Amino acid sequence: MTKISSTSRRDFLKTSAVVGTATMTGLSMTNRVHAAENNPLKVGLVGAGGRGRGAAVNALTADPNTVLVAVGDAFSENAAGAVKVLKSQFGDRVQATPETTFDGLECYKKVIEASDVVLLCEPPHFRPLSFKAAIDAGKHVFVEKPVAVDIPGIKSVLETAAKAKEKKLNVVSGLCWRYHPGVKEIMSRVLDGQIGKIITITETYLTGRLWNRGRKEGDSEIKFQVRNWYNFTWLSGDFNAEQHIHSLDKAVWANRDKAPRSALGVGGRMTRVEQPKYGDIYDSFGVIYELEDDVACHAYCRQINNCYNDTNDYIYGTKGKANVLSWNIVGENPYKTNGSGDMYTLEHIELFKAIRSGGETYINNGEYMANSTLTAIMGRMATYTGKKITLEEAMKDETKLSPTGYAWDSTPPTLPDDKGRYKIAMPGVKGGYGYYGDQF
Repeated sequence: MTKISSTSRRDFLKTSAVVGTATMTGLSMTNRVHAAENNPLKVGLVGAGGRGRGAAVNALTADPNTVLVAVGDAFSENAAGAVKVLKSQFGDRVQATPETTFDGLECYKKVIEASDVVLLCEPPHFRPLSFKAAIDAGKHVFVEKPVAVDIPGIKSVLETAAKAKEKKLNVVSGLCWRYHPGVKEIMSRVLDGQIGKIITITETYLTGRLWNRGRKEGDSEIKFQVRNWYNFTWLSGDFNAEQHIHSLDKAVWANRDKAPRSALGVGGRMTRVEQPKYGDIYDSFGVIYELEDDVACHAYCRQINNCYNDTNDYIYGTKGKANVLSWNIVGENPYKTNGSGDMYTLEHIELFKAIRSGGETYINNGEYMANSTLTAIMGRMATYTGKKITLEEAMKDETKLSPTGYAWDSTPPTLPDDKGRYKIAMPGVKGGYGYYGDQF
């Protein structure tokens, strides 16, 4: 599997493989233009929902000489609404006009064309496509998590990240805990052996049910699904990927940015019983991942109301235990840090500093954002099929969760039956669910 080196202030991370050696001849025109200068950087936003608007705020806050020049969203009202809200906050620094405010499922192409730096915050299905387009066009990128919903998407992201490295285009991931000072400090100490040899990891993301927007009159099937993208696996990756990835990413981090050797999962849909309101995603997953050195990661996530909630990362070693989100270590070498900060803005600060350094500082989060997404997908595959899925088996999967095209009259990969019900993954039923067919 392709490996990408990731270099930034997190010098304590040591990855096991790199792709080639980047040279100054690989600098993109965008990087040359802005090298060691304070020219205004033109920012474009793809995906103007809550997270997208938040990313635009972070980008404009992180570097005072950034301007937002283009906004795109599948829905015109979202794009126009984002421009209006952001302009009220940042005034003339929001320079997007009606001519540079785009809609439709391929709006990313026009946003990329207008920008120096692109914020990719659309539904996860589209990220391999827009990420490739941005790097091909020579643009620096912030890309939200997860970065794909299927294995072909993962392979595409790895290839694109390698191309970004060759071009010296900076890539920052929305896996924001990697930029949190307290979490970085604890993870540094874990990787340096302060808790001894890692024995096991527990990851939890137990929370309530998330949103649903329903069907609007006149919506085609694909428009309904894109409007409710979180509730469809082909668009979100299911919530083991879309949400729980923040926790799984810390396990991958502790595994020195390698994907797990295997995944075995249980889960299902206990309370998301309304059809078609909640699409085809599950409401609970429990996955055991096998990491390096026979370390087991027990990962649990749930989106069910009125239950016990817990979002935490616990790493157990021969000399102690790291409570990652409490920023402390207990055991033979106790440690506590009060390191805090706005990780959402800090990741953008690092992105723009790298862009303006003229190549002296370079960030490419491509390897770990792909491997953390791959980890989440493996867990979903194992849970959906009821099989133990090895890394080698997963990487051979050619299933593409894609519609017939990217227009409002295209056909999505999952369709309702005559009663409006979508097929739900049924573990143990070979060929009983279209996403994986007979492969497993």
